[in-house]
Amino acid sequence: MKVAEQTSTSLDDLGRGGWWSVGGREVRVTNLDKVLFPGPPALTKRDVIRYYADVAPFLLPYLTGRPVNAHRYPDGVGSPGFWHKEVPGHAPEWLTRWHNTEADVDETQCYAVLDSVPALVWMANFAGVELHPWTSRLPDVHAPTWALVDIDPGETTTFADIVELARLFRTALAHLGVAGMPKVTGKRGVQIWIPVRDGYTFDDTRSWVRKVSRVVGRVRPELVSWEWYRDRRRGLARLDYTQNAINKTLVAPFSIRPLPHAPVSVPIRWAELTEPGLRPDRWTVRDVSDRLRTKGDPLAPLIGRQQELPPL
Repeated sequence: MKVAEQTSTSLDDLGRGGWWSVGGREVRVTNLDKVLFPGPPALTKRDVIRYYADVAPFLLPYLTGRPVNAHRYPDGVGSPGFWHKEVPGHAPEWLTRWHNTEADVDETQCYAVLDSVPALVWMANFAGVELHPWTSRLPDVHAPTWALVDIDPGETTTFADIVELARLFRTALAHLGVAGMPKVTGKRGVQIWIPVRDGYTFDDTRSWVRKVSRVVGRVRPELVSWEWYRDRRRGLARLDYTQNAINKTLVAPFSIRPLPHAPVSVPIRWAELTEPGLRPDRWTVRDVSDRLRTKGDPLAPLIGRQQELPPL
C-alpha cells in the first residue's frame, strides 16, 4: 500500500519516539517500543501506528466527516481500556474537531474527526486502538447514512449459527432488492452494513432493521433471543437493531480489535460466508494487507449509495 512505502522506513528510524513526517504533517509519536498486543508475536505501538497509516486509504472513507468514539488502551490490551470521546487539550491544532452544541454539560463537547493519515497516526499514538465512527455524517448528525444489523452471539452461539443467520439476512435483502454487505467483527460476530439515502432518521432505520430482523428470527427462533439483557438470553444470539441511534456505533471496517493477537474487523463478500476456514477473527494486523491487495474492500462500492429502504 502506498502510504507504507512512503513512510515505514522513517518510522523505524525514530527509535523510541520523535516527530514523524507523514501526510504533509509533523506528528509527535512516543513510546514506540511499548508492547500493546502481547501476541504471540507481540505488537508495539510502532506496529499499531504503522498499521493505521498503511490501511488509511481503505479506512478513511468510513471515518471522514464523522465523529469518532475511540477505545483506548494506553497500557496495552492486557489491561483494561476505556472509551475516550473528548478531544484532549494537547491535540494538534490541525486535527479536525466537531463541537456538539446539543451536549449537556456532563457530556462530550468536542469530538475528533479522523479525516487524514496524520489524524489516524495521532489517534494511534494516543493508544486509540479501536475506532467506532458515528453512523451519521456532519453536518447533520441526526441523519444516518447506514442501516446496521449486528448479529451478536450468545455464549452458546457457534460461528456456524452466526453464518446461518447472516445468510438469512442476505436472502431477505435480496428479496427486498436492497444492497448490503457483511463484515466479520474481529471478535465473534458478523455485522451487515446497508447504505441508505439522505432523508432517513434513526427512528426510520431502527424500525426497518427491527422488522427485517424479526422476520429472520422467526425462521430460526431456536437461535435467537430478543431479551435486552445478556444474562436473560439463555446463551442465544441477539439480532441487534438498537445500534441504529445517534452516537450508537459499531466498530469501523479495518479497525483493530483489543485482543492479544490484534484481529481486524473486515468486510467480506456474501459468498465468503461459506468458505472453509472463515472465522470472525480470521484477519489480523499482520495479514489484512495481503487480503486488501488481492480482494480489495467489497463494502467500498456501497459508501454513499442513495438507497431507498422499501416499506415493510
